[in-house]
Amino acid sequence: MEKVKAKKQFGQNFLKDESVLQKIIQSIPKISTNIVEIGPGLGDLTFWLLKSGFCVRAYEIDNELIEKLQNKFQKELKDGNFSLINTDANEIWKKDGSLSKKPYFIVANLPYYVATKMILNALADSLCLGVVAMVQKEVAIKFACKGGEKEFSALGVLANLNARCDLLFDVDRHCFNPIPKVLSSVISIQKNDSCIFDDMSEYENFKDFLKICFIAPRKFLFKNLSTKFDKEKLKLIFEKLNLLPNIRPHESSVALYLDIYKLIRKDNERKQRGQSCN
Repeated sequence: MEKVKAKKQFGQNFLKDESVLQKIIQSIPKISTNIVEIGPGLGDLTFWLLKSGFCVRAYEIDNELIEKLQNKFQKELKDGNFSLINTDANEIWKKDGSLSKKPYFIVANLPYYVATKMILNALADSLCLGVVAMVQKEVAIKFACKGGEKEFSALGVLANLNARCDLLFDVDRHCFNPIPKVLSSVISIQKNDSCIFDDMSEYENFKDFLKICFIAPRKFLFKNLSTKFDKEKLKLIFEKLNLLPNIRPHESSVALYLDIYKLIRKDNERKQRGQSCN
């Protein structure tokens, strides 16, 4: 395949180091043979995914690369082990709610400028079983934090809500062409079978609640919540959960955020019932 110039508008940094590609392949859990790859680029990771026996569905936004990938994987396309879609994966999530009609696992070197959005879409996709992806190290740390560390954020809560997110390893900048300006890391997210919320609307409400919790990360959690909720009700909730009033957002945990949210929701439901009776 002739040399292809990376396009900045697509955030392209082609991963060429074979040892890193092998480490990514070895990190994939044996829970599904159906893999979705976002941004296959020149097909280096795709090659190893197919060689490892996975059935791969790839989304590539760059029109120029489609023909090159079709030529490189003619046999796999013909055999049905590989399918290639020339579109933005985020648009498919927005339109269909999932990147596949059957359970699948994402493996990808994600474009850094949309990596966070893509991982959040994957977390919300009930057919997505998990993710092994290359992302910017700063983003990887935020998703992988479990609580108590300064980097703990709403991303860490969502990534560990009904899943486990781990930062697996860092990748040297010189493993890419062109060399990126930021450091890279590979993260693993494996979802479990637990269902925290009954429907997507409740999940979206919880995400909105987290935005309030982390609106000013360095301020007290109580102060952040009091910008939206009644202070007296919050005092009762904090007392019930044995939370200090000066706890900061990063000092909480996934379980505590769920407890706070459920108690606030219960109070709001009680208030609404009272209003309906008047």
